[in-house]
Amino acid sequence: MKNLFITWLFCLLWVSCTSSVTHLDLSGQWTVRLDSTDTGIKSSWSGKLYDTYITLPGTTDEACLGTKNTLQPALQKPQLLHLTRKYSYIGPAWYSREIQIPAEWKGKDCILHLERVLWDTQVWVDGKKVEGHEESLTTPHKYDLTSYLHPGKTQILTIRVDNRKRYDISAGNLAHAYTNDTQVMWNGILGDMYIVAEDKARIENLQLYPDAASHTVKAIITLQNSSEETKQINLNLQIKGKDDGKHYASAEKQTQAAKGSSIIELTCKLGENAPLWDEFNPYLYQASLELESDQSTSVTTETFGLRNIQHTDNQLTLNGKPIFLRGTLECCIFPLTGTPPTDEKSWEALYTSAREYGMNHLRFHSWCPPEAAFHAADKMGFYVQVELPVWSVTLGKDSATVEFLRNEAKRISKEYGNHPSFCFWSIGNELQYDFTILSDMLHEMKQADNRHLYTTTSFTFEKGHGDRPEKEDDFFVTQWTQKGWVRGQGVFNQEPPSFDKDFRASLEGINLPLVTHEVGQYSVYPDLTEIPKYTGTLMPLNFLAIKEDLEKKNLINKAPQYLQASGKLAAILYKEEIERALKTPGISGFQLLDLHDFPGQGTALVGLLNAFWESKGIMTGQEFREFCSPVVPLLRFPKATYTNNEKFEAQIELCNYGKEELKDKVLSWEITANGCLLEKGQTPARSFTFGHNENLGKISFPLQQIRKASKLEVRLSLDRTEYSNHWNVWVYPENPEIQWGEVKYTRNYEEALAWLDEGKKVLFNPDWRTIKGIEGKFVPVFWSPVHFPNQAGSMGILCDPAHPALADFPTDMHSDWQWWDLNINSTTLVADSLQGGKAIVEMVDNFVRNRRLASLYEGQIKKGKLILATFDLQNDLDKRPVARQMLSSILNYMNSSSFSPDPLSGFETLKNVFEAAVNQKQSAKSIY
Repeated sequence: MKNLFITWLFCLLWVSCTSSVTHLDLSGQWTVRLDSTDTGIKSSWSGKLYDTYITLPGTTDEACLGTKNTLQPALQKPQLLHLTRKYSYIGPAWYSREIQIPAEWKGKDCILHLERVLWDTQVWVDGKKVEGHEESLTTPHKYDLTSYLHPGKTQILTIRVDNRKRYDISAGNLAHAYTNDTQVMWNGILGDMYIVAEDKARIENLQLYPDAASHTVKAIITLQNSSEETKQINLNLQIKGKDDGKHYASAEKQTQAAKGSSIIELTCKLGENAPLWDEFNPYLYQASLELESDQSTSVTTETFGLRNIQHTDNQLTLNGKPIFLRGTLECCIFPLTGTPPTDEKSWEALYTSAREYGMNHLRFHSWCPPEAAFHAADKMGFYVQVELPVWSVTLGKDSATVEFLRNEAKRISKEYGNHPSFCFWSIGNELQYDFTILSDMLHEMKQADNRHLYTTTSFTFEKGHGDRPEKEDDFFVTQWTQKGWVRGQGVFNQEPPSFDKDFRASLEGINLPLVTHEVGQYSVYPDLTEIPKYTGTLMPLNFLAIKEDLEKKNLINKAPQYLQASGKLAAILYKEEIERALKTPGISGFQLLDLHDFPGQGTALVGLLNAFWESKGIMTGQEFREFCSPVVPLLRFPKATYTNNEKFEAQIELCNYGKEELKDKVLSWEITANGCLLEKGQTPARSFTFGHNENLGKISFPLQQIRKASKLEVRLSLDRTEYSNHWNVWVYPENPEIQWGEVKYTRNYEEALAWLDEGKKVLFNPDWRTIKGIEGKFVPVFWSPVHFPNQAGSMGILCDPAHPALADFPTDMHSDWQWWDLNINSTTLVADSLQGGKAIVEMVDNFVRNRRLASLYEGQIKKGKLILATFDLQNDLDKRPVARQMLSSILNYMNSSSFSPDPLSGFETLKNVFEAAVNQKQSAKSIY
């Protein structure tokens, strides 16, 4: 270690001899002392460096300091709450190193810059306390060290970081700015660490206010003069293209700067042909502000985009053009480090993954990302929603917390407000309690910075709020209104599948753009092949516990099938969620929760991508972009299942939120079955304006030619473009043959046993309302079975489409819309006590239980042969073509030579399962 310090000191001395250097990089090796008893500077600093070393930027987790984890994998809390830190430390930590300020810096102001810290910092130089402390969770901590440093002399810089909670920003520490559920409560320093030499008269801050309508930009310049003398200042502002260097405008001004701060304004006209910034053309400008004073010159640069984000009634607009937010959440999920990256390359990779799946928008849930995230979003044309670091149900009770948040808003505006990607700002997530204080806060934020659109809270459960906008809102984020739901959670399990619906009725009386809140939250079974990826500071004890449980139950080979079956169902639901939003004028976007997994809050694996933003193999980006793109072809049709005496009829629509209006375009459609073309057609050529285009034409296809049960694919494409979309529908014979043959049907358990004793073929179909089991549902687990345990907890069907019992019932291995009727009219059987036989149709259980679940089971019992069906195959079959077809398919199988099931034991012990319950359906809200 001594040699390392000699090398470092040699490099520092070389830097001090280079007169052009104005930054002293502090990254590298530091010494550290953990101070869990909070004994303070006197006992922690004695004029010498500490004995333990750490690399900064970095964290105590990465340095393996703190309390080592001793938990083992287990299907219980806390292991299932989130990923587990290998090393954990909460409390003060003291970081020290030697520094030497270049002699040439004499007469300069020396400013310490620490990019990101949790939570509080204080600074000492040679044991002398630097005035003040910093406590921002989202912006750099800065200290004026001028009066404490002696250029040319070796000194010891000590930084105390205290990551203990300072304000009540969230119940249960769930706000993502300070939590162990995603980002961990790390101790250390992230990002840029340096001391900068500043002139006495300098540019303290440069804020840029562009106006796309007038092609101007107003510069608000904060000058700082730390000398006692009034300074003559010359300012020269140059506006150029950031990447192409093209000159657009300039402005000059002379002024007098007295001691302290002063504000100067400059306005530049960029010209009518100056490019605007949006997702399709994220053109960036660089503003270079030169300050000349006392024969010294300094230059401050900021990038910006020429854009106006506004709303016209209930439509979001960017530069006067309607936009639609195709968004997902970023909840500070970085499973290798537990900390957000501060380099642009990492953020570019994240945005690239999001764009692969059609996204143009990220909502930062209850936190604000580092500078690099904004730079990457600026360059790639992503629309960002920032939130203050708060998710509170008592906001307003503690005045200190409110004051902290007010100051944090000012810091965020100052630090990140220039970024064109920073389009939207919410105070926080699902805030509750005092909406008068929230309204006042939002008013202050809007008055201080008009470059963004604002909303009071990203939804709320507060009574009397959440179902309509607040008075200061520019846009409205919600999951329901006074008129009803605007997301599928409250719809898809309660209403038969239909594809001609939207959320218009729920928007009655809403006069602001509405963005649907946290759409989806459909749980997907864990991908256990992900386990080896956790090579960093976090351990996947949750994944390991699930793996061990499956191994113990001899179900480990099922894990890939569980993943695919549950994931395919989630993808189907996401498609309909997004298409309903697109079909609804007044909805200006959606925010998924989530495109990628959320490993906290009870292991909420709700993504089609894993926590690393990598595909799980459920759906490709190209497939997802069919319904999540700037341009989306759409169909309206009334149902998923038909009989062959009907017509398939659909209305053609298209949403265009693309780069330009579409001129002279044709939409073509075709209907296929097993790859064979059945019918095709096209609409007349026409233009498609921005926004939702409806009544574009009609598909009408008589189904009489479909002689047997079939799955059809209907595809709609915009000619000579990449934009195409498709839907599945199922067609069944109007009157399928119900051939009972030798099969005995009963709903009575004792009668089934008696017939089995006689060697009969028995279709046992008990009344699902009386089965002791799990509520039959079409939708999977909402969010997490740990976080929301009050729910059925199944995750969709799993079957073998090639099983002969399903030969006349076309299906994939997973749930699709044709299963809705059967799933809803059922109770899922817990089949753990059954041995042998075979589950023809399983239900995927949640990862906490990992039970063997089934709704269609076969087996040989004594001399008899049994099929047990726990979905309703008796009632109203004339109105339920799917159930009628399933019954026909089962009977055809049971009457064939293929019906030779394996021996089954345990059925005789299930008497207390049947006719033992009075089942009722759970409402969508009752899980909360």
